[in-house]
Amino acid sequence: MLAKSYTVSFQGIDVHPVTVEVVINNGLPNFNIVGLADKAVGESRERIRACFHNLGVAFPAKRITVNLSPADVPKEGAHFDLPIALCILAALKVFDTVQLEEYIALGELSLDGTINQCVGILPASLHALESEKGIICPYQSGNEAAWTGISNIIPAKNLLDLINHFKGDQIISPPVAPTNIAAHTFSVDMKEVRGQVMARRGLEIAAAGGHNVLMSGPPGAGKSMLAQRFPTLLPPLWPEEALEVSIIHSLSGLLPDSGLVTQRAYRDPHHSISMPALVGGGAKAKPGEISLAHHGVLFLDELPEFPRYTLEALRQPLETGEVLIARASNHARFPAKFQLIAAMNPCRCGYLGEVERECSKAPLCGKDYQGKLSGPLLDRFDLFIQMQKIDPKDLVLATDDGEDSATIRARIMSAIDFQHERGQRYKNADFKSAELLAQLEPDEALSELLQKAFDRFSLSARGFYRLLKVARTIADLAHHEKINKEHLLEAMQFRMVV
Repeated sequence: MLAKSYTVSFQGIDVHPVTVEVVINNGLPNFNIVGLADKAVGESRERIRACFHNLGVAFPAKRITVNLSPADVPKEGAHFDLPIALCILAALKVFDTVQLEEYIALGELSLDGTINQCVGILPASLHALESEKGIICPYQSGNEAAWTGISNIIPAKNLLDLINHFKGDQIISPPVAPTNIAAHTFSVDMKEVRGQVMARRGLEIAAAGGHNVLMSGPPGAGKSMLAQRFPTLLPPLWPEEALEVSIIHSLSGLLPDSGLVTQRAYRDPHHSISMPALVGGGAKAKPGEISLAHHGVLFLDELPEFPRYTLEALRQPLETGEVLIARASNHARFPAKFQLIAAMNPCRCGYLGEVERECSKAPLCGKDYQGKLSGPLLDRFDLFIQMQKIDPKDLVLATDDGEDSATIRARIMSAIDFQHERGQRYKNADFKSAELLAQLEPDEALSELLQKAFDRFSLSARGFYRLLKVARTIADLAHHEKINKEHLLEAMQFRMVV
């Protein structure tokens, strides 16, 4: 008898429907799975066989053929266990195959019949919603599926419960999605940072406009401390952003128990990270750190210590907001619209410019160290913050703390509201050049200042527009409709002299 069930395969964040077909014929006992299945899918034969035995279900001593269609699409992952097992049960007439065809099933089977969690429930649920089907998933993933609004969800703890459900002996109740999620609280705050007024202002501008930042300064100046507190300034994820981020985390198996990511990510990989781990890839094309930082922050500390080819791989994602992993058999696409915050010392010893502490190779050591960063990569940064050694008075004798994160974030949210009032639905860092020029107050003084900035900083066309984007954000913080000379002058303070 022929039976069918439905599941999905994943290529990047794209979901492809897969039809599972099972036919049981007379002949020598055999269990074959065809359809470009990987090793994890092939091993499901032994898991399913042992599962049936432990549940007291007689495994047929016949020729069983499982076809995963379309046959030319690679099938990866253990989530094919459940649809194959259900299809075999339907072929054995344990329950009606018509019931099974109304669902998309995903789940990994244990040898005792327990249905274990698997990745990709959220995107699979969205696909099921579009296909007007229900979804069968592990019990622990019920909340994840419920966030999509799909009504027909069967969150099963084990295979026996599913058998009883389809036979009508026991009904599995659908999950209820949480109506609210507790607000995220931070364990750090900007008020803990002493001094570094210029750096604090730069990060405020970066948070309001979504700009990339490079901080440079001696060891102990507070670069990492500021970066760790930068997420406390960011607005919460908008609903559509939360859904995109949650899909990536679902495919990576990193979703929280609530089933939805509601806080902007902060990823800070070590400088020994490999290129596939940073941008994505590997044997099975998994999301990298830049995708896990989607709509969040990627912090790269000790920037010149990263391998050069790894850093150069960031150039295209910083421009396009996505990364395409090409393989001989398929292509995987992952979104990667992240905010890059980087930190570096002025040289390897870190004390370039401090006569009493700099090494004997100064100033050549600084040029060699900073030369590890290519011009095209530096051109992707909007703000360059030069940090100085902290005065002991700021650490010990200061009587007043700096502004806390809540106060700074209130100004940032006011600037974002100002952007929305003029109909803008994207960050200033994403401004198109034609739209950006319309934000200027055209006069002779401003034109002269722009020419001086172009010459002094040896700006490329990209760098020129990035300077204007920063000025646009400064104008938003001041609630000005047009960019004027004062906004541009402040933006110029955050450029690096070439």
